[in-house]
Amino acid sequence: MYVRAYLRASTKDQDASRAKDDLVRFVDERGLKIAAFYMENESGASLARPELFRLLSDCHPGDVLLVEQVDRLSRLNAEDWTKLKAEIGMKRVRVVALDLPTSYQLANSGDDFSSRMLDAVNGMMLDMLAAIARKDYEDRRRRQAQGIAKAKVKTGDERVYRGRPENEKRNVSIMEMLGNGQSWASIIAATGCSRSTLSRLSQRVKTEASAKQPSDG
Repeated sequence: MYVRAYLRASTKDQDASRAKDDLVRFVDERGLKIAAFYMENESGASLARPELFRLLSDCHPGDVLLVEQVDRLSRLNAEDWTKLKAEIGMKRVRVVALDLPTSYQLANSGDDFSSRMLDAVNGMMLDMLAAIARKDYEDRRRRQAQGIAKAKVKTGDERVYRGRPENEKRNVSIMEMLGNGQSWASIIAATGCSRSTLSRLSQRVKTEASAKQPSDG
């Protein structure tokens, strides 16, 4: 049995490896090892995820697909979730998620009866959490559309969406903290910024640092 960890973020501004330490700690506590990590920045609402399907292609029967949360695996609609489940079932892969307690026992289940019972319970829980993740995705999209509609400013017949202005003063301070090696947790506690904002500013710090380095020529 191999444990294969899947890490996903929705956009390139987000850090797909954010949960890596949590997954490593999870398997270490259970005396397991992660054979490989598969990371990508793709929408969970789409089946177009090369790394997820590379993971499944690498799997053997009985392997574990480890995720931080079920929504990292799926925010799919019912039809696409059925397709993904069928692929997982065909490969006889067991899904273990940190937010799905019933799945923990699957990694080390012993006798056939217990294994089949856990598979059945876990399958129902997976379906439920996948449906919740999809509803959350649709609710956020709807709220976002409503927010954009309210934020539009009418100029004659033309409507222009004005996004939220960047908090430049705060972001400069955050970038300085990042440059000084301060931890993400302490920066979030001090500034109240989101992890996505911190990830975006961290990438900006790296880009600026690379630009300042002298070229070989």
